[in-house]
Amino acid sequence: MAKKKVSDRAAHHKDAPIPKGVLLAIGGREDKGEKELSDEQSKNTDFESEEILKYFIDELKGNDPMVLVVPTASTVPDAISKDYIKVFNKLGVGQVEILDIRTRADAQDPENYKLVERAAGIMFTGGDQLRLTAILGGSPVLQLMKERYTYDEGLIIAGTSAGATAMSTPMIYEGETQGGYIKGDVRITTGLEFLKNVAIDTHFIQRGRIIRISQCIATNPGCIGIGLEEDTAICVTKGNEIKVLGTGLVTIVDGTGITETNIHEIKTGQPFSVRDMRVHLLAAGDRYTLPTYDQLHI
Repeated sequence: MAKKKVSDRAAHHKDAPIPKGVLLAIGGREDKGEKELSDEQSKNTDFESEEILKYFIDELKGNDPMVLVVPTASTVPDAISKDYIKVFNKLGVGQVEILDIRTRADAQDPENYKLVERAAGIMFTGGDQLRLTAILGGSPVLQLMKERYTYDEGLIIAGTSAGATAMSTPMIYEGETQGGYIKGDVRITTGLEFLKNVAIDTHFIQRGRIIRISQCIATNPGCIGIGLEEDTAICVTKGNEIKVLGTGLVTIVDGTGITETNIHEIKTGQPFSVRDMRVHLLAAGDRYTLPTYDQLHI
């Protein structure tokens, strides 16, 4: 029954490959107005408390909109769900539901499907991005989310930390060493594919992840790498138009102009090299257009 509903929606919108929904990818530790400010936040004259979550709420459409929290990535889903219920209620959202999917069987449950159908906004929490892809990948619930993101104007889908990393494809899910400069140290798989040909990494400056995303892009030079610092986000409209929010920087790693790399020649365990990879640093309010190809986003 659920699959038929998804197919019906797709059948009537085959001519709409550009997403009508909004994506909000957050680098983790977004300000919730409850903790002491970091050194960077306290020194940032443009700091606004709860800026990113307020933006998410402002984008919600409809009267008394429902926010759906997805704690699947977390190993403590009950605790993290309570945190988001509390903060969203404090910011004025009356309806907050939990999409409590912990197994692949849960992702087939028609009741969960109904929650996704009702949601005005969907929030993926942090945790382990591999849990998201392994549990939700190929499920009717994920397919409906992607259908709604593509065709339903007004839906906003947000993810923080692991929830942001999982939005993209390719998806980094593990780094064996701190630096990530050894071939084979960076584990990559297929993400949830809300953004294609884009790799997102989070806690980016805080955890020194520039080299590991560079390895990802060196092996996939047709893709764009996006590094999100904590309490920093990108809002994506039309599938490729980016606006930066928050207190930190967004790092764009563009491999399309790479002139030379040895990553395909060296053995696993050796350092890789790459030349003419471009890097852009974007702050709040800056905009960037992702290079895209003609393709469906579902």
